[in-house]
Amino acid sequence: MTKRFSVLAVSAAVAGGIFLTSVPAHAAVPADRGEATVKAAVTCDKNRMRQQIATLRTKAAKLKQLGETSAARKALNDAAALQNKLDACIKAEEDTSKPFPG
Repeated sequence: MTKRFSVLAVSAAVAGGIFLTSVPAHAAVPADRGEATVKAAVTCDKNRMRQQIATLRTKAAKLKQLGETSAARKALNDAAALQNKLDACIKAEEDTSKPFPG
């Protein structure tokens, strides 16, 4: 009885594994729909981001003149983070405009 139960459990696990690995192949997204989704997800207002970066850098310069070095450093870090985000956004837009990124 124990051997039958273990054989049934193993065969159910194997059948479940086959089922789980075959589902993603059937649920594949067509290439044209997937590409449209990627392009729609990559949107950023580059001019607004550049303006925010310039404002943060100006604020940091004023704070540094006033002797608030920690606040100036925070403003510069925020500007650098925003610059990295802008660079990533620009790179993503360039990659999605190519048919085969690479």
